[in-house]
Amino acid sequence: MSDSEHYDPLTPRHTKVRDTQERKMPRGMVIRLIAYLVAGHVVAAFLYILFAVAGGNQ
Repeated sequence: MSDSEHYDPLTPRHTKVRDTQERKMPRGMVIRLIAYLVAGHVVAAFLYILFAVAGGNQ
């Protein structure tokens, strides 16, 4: 029997190499992403409150 009979293209090969640096996101990028998400939500909340207060005077 050859190996091609048992070959399944959908199963990943088991490599002995651990996760390389290319598969991980750099730590600085993760911190920046979280900071941008928090800052974006703070700005969105400020704008929501601003329009809610301005629209409540009618």
